[in-house]
Amino acid sequence: MRPNLRLAALLAASALCATVAFAQKPSPEPTATGKPEQQQATPEPGEVNLLTTPASYAYILDGDTGQELYSWHGHQAMVPASMSKLMLYYVVFERLRDKTLKLEDTFEVSEHAWRTGGAMAGGTAAKSDVSTMFLDIHSKVSVEDLLKGAIIVSGNDACIVLAEGLYGSEEAAARKMTERAKELGLENSTFANATGLDDPGQRMTAADIAKLSYHIIKDFPEYYKIFSTTEYTWNKHTQQNRNPLLTELPGSDGVKTGHLSISGYGLVGSSVQDGKRRIIVLNGLPTMADRKSESRRVMMAAFRDFKTVNVVKKGVEVGAADVWLGEDKSVPLVTTDDVSLGLHIDAAKKVKATVVYEGPLSAPVKAGDIVGKLVINAPGREPIEVKVAAGKSVSKLNFLALAMRGLSGGDD
Repeated sequence: MRPNLRLAALLAASALCATVAFAQKPSPEPTATGKPEQQQATPEPGEVNLLTTPASYAYILDGDTGQELYSWHGHQAMVPASMSKLMLYYVVFERLRDKTLKLEDTFEVSEHAWRTGGAMAGGTAAKSDVSTMFLDIHSKVSVEDLLKGAIIVSGNDACIVLAEGLYGSEEAAARKMTERAKELGLENSTFANATGLDDPGQRMTAADIAKLSYHIIKDFPEYYKIFSTTEYTWNKHTQQNRNPLLTELPGSDGVKTGHLSISGYGLVGSSVQDGKRRIIVLNGLPTMADRKSESRRVMMAAFRDFKTVNVVKKGVEVGAADVWLGEDKSVPLVTTDDVSLGLHIDAAKKVKATVVYEGPLSAPVKAGDIVGKLVINAPGREPIEVKVAAGKSVSKLNFLALAMRGLSGGDD
């Protein structure tokens, strides 16, 4: 049998007026892509850069629903720099929530933490990839202070102390972070250290960073407020939170910047406007000034230009399939699931949907039988497939009815 198609309805119950096109064969599967290194970002299947930005990687998430709104290389592995510290924060927050750790607990600053992540490493905000809280070697510091130093001023030394205090070593902490990331659905995140310093085993996607930020905001609101603190003083060193959104855009309350010479300047930011939250991730920007201007511009665009659209509702009739040797010559096709998409407002006008099935169907057909699919195409998004089912049962013609249809010149 060859593919056949007859449509009875557009997506009538959709919030979006989509076009339904005729198809002679199922759409081909998208070609799989690898995970190139930082300097080799290439468009993903179906990806359209509806938001022009100098960032090598860009991603926008609806911070209320977790719905992806925009991706530019957002699912490709990249060097996350200090943005990877969010995973360490998350596992620390879990320990606090589970009461296996207290804010007043103290950890000792090891020589490794002091040399690798502290002032000994030459770390300053302006001069080096190394950010430091300026902890003194062998001093004992509370978890609360370490968290503030790690989150507000991105102290590598504070992160190492937390990792060693909880898991014995950075390596053990990295294994736990990787394991927990997978459990949270962050499938493209692997960790080799607690600091974000470059390592081949330290990779994340912009999508995973945004999702992790979403989890932190939802799961730990009592600790998330630390991210909006604009400065922190420790050991007579007062340092500013490097997140430019905190001072550049009202409603911004987090979350993390990142920078390495190999990765460029990056940021994951979260803001609330008119009761709605957006989370953005940018990486690969050439300068700190670009990070400041782009983070504000992209966040404003996230609220202004992107929205979640209910494309299809479950149970909507989207077409009709021919039935061979059936008491009815066709059967309605209905969707089996709801579909919503995060889209640029211009892309929302260009969504198209195509019903595809191998036909004609052979009677008998039972209501609810999966008989085909609805393929939804939108600019900037990979095709989405929704199973379509028979909307009613169609019995097979008995011998007498078949003979009568033949005498009358009917088809089939």
